[in-house]
Amino acid sequence: MSGDELADALALADGRGGTRGTASGGGRSGGRGPGPDPREGGPHGPHGPQGPQGPRDGARHRDWPAARAAAARAGAGRRSGSTTVPLEEALGHRLAAPLTALTDLPAFDTSAMDGWAVSGPGPWEPLDPEDGTRDAGDTAPGTENGTAHGTRHGILAGDDRPAPLPDGHAVRIATGARIPPGTTAVLRSEYGEVRDRRLRANAAPQHGADIRPRGQECRAGDHLLPGGTPVTPAVLGLAAAAGWDELPVVRRPRAEVLVLGDELLASGLPSGGRVRDALGPMVGPWLAALGAEVTATRRLGDDAGALYAALEETTADLVVTTGGTASGPVDHVHPALRRLGAELLVDGVRVRPGHPMLLARLPSGAHLAGLPGNPLAAVSGLLTLAEPLLRAATAAEPYAEPPAGSPAGGGAPPTAVLLGEVQGHPRDTRLVPVVQDGGGVRPLRFSGPAMLRGIAAATALAVVPPGGAATGAGVHLLRLPWA
Repeated sequence: MSGDELADALALADGRGGTRGTASGGGRSGGRGPGPDPREGGPHGPHGPQGPQGPRDGARHRDWPAARAAAARAGAGRRSGSTTVPLEEALGHRLAAPLTALTDLPAFDTSAMDGWAVSGPGPWEPLDPEDGTRDAGDTAPGTENGTAHGTRHGILAGDDRPAPLPDGHAVRIATGARIPPGTTAVLRSEYGEVRDRRLRANAAPQHGADIRPRGQECRAGDHLLPGGTPVTPAVLGLAAAAGWDELPVVRRPRAEVLVLGDELLASGLPSGGRVRDALGPMVGPWLAALGAEVTATRRLGDDAGALYAALEETTADLVVTTGGTASGPVDHVHPALRRLGAELLVDGVRVRPGHPMLLARLPSGAHLAGLPGNPLAAVSGLLTLAEPLLRAATAAEPYAEPPAGSPAGGGAPPTAVLLGEVQGHPRDTRLVPVVQDGGGVRPLRFSGPAMLRGIAAATALAVVPPGGAATGAGVHLLRLPWA
């Protein structure tokens, strides 16, 4: 197959043979009609800089790395700021500032085991009423001002300021309980027994054994985690232990999803030429996994007026549309953007699937990511435009300009060995679902632009450069948020 024949075949597979999706696709591909894409003829298309894109549009059909870099710059120019939320609401956010310790951890010497707090070398006289040696109310060695050590069970976690432990004595102590002054070690329960009214050890514990000293983990004021760290369940636990009730977090960008297409069904089986909407249930959760707060998913059909009103009135930081990014009779995204006076930052990307994607800045300052309507092509748009924009907006990771010729951009993406040949496009980057397989990644079937079966089983998308990649080649990976 010649290069031109391969390009034509891939173009047809990418949805340029028609604007409507398949039954499994759930909407329009956003592709061009048959024939070459007019935007590929030059930086402004065949109409020149004052053509249908309008005088404010400085975008062009970009290489894939350049499109990702443009999206990251757009996000960095509209950082989300920070807010303070209760600890129980912080999960999934990112720290807006370094996490510091508000207290020593532990805050006082504590017992690392259930056993006996002992003072001096053994054997020791127990101060435990259950062993019949003393009563809890006795004023005797091991009491202070008539107050006995702990409770009738010894010293428990939560007991405050136990009385000093006299030399030669022992008292039962629970894991996490505060160590009484005068303690030289904790003797584990299984290492000692009371015989003849004395606690005797199989072997004398070393000084400080099984005592967690105050500040062992950190001291008040220590930096525990850097700003930008994702708040995981473990981070919540550390923050709570370190004394935090609220956390300063990066505010999540507000995102709104607008699903376009009269042919889409919200429920039931495809029928009468209409197909199920696969993107409405998918795009919002995907954006949430990337750190956005999704405020709404709305189905607008092919109503140009409704789309214009939705974009004019939005209060979101990011609007994501599905379908309608081409130039067909019911593709209303470009006309709505021109009517609003929006600035096109990216208008088409040299990537398969999903090349008719776009990124625009609305007059309100919000951004719009226009995704093609075919499901895998829409995923390509999410990873090409929405992900770098949201990461930069939330300072999730430093974004570096991609070096010349780099297929990925955005710092140093992970790489893996390809365990199967992937046919490439002569000029465009391809994004191919892959799954981890031992030390490499294996390309998956069902990777057409209208298919979701491959991406549903994938752990990443391989970035295949123009021309393809042979078995054993190293490829960059785009990790999926949940993989």
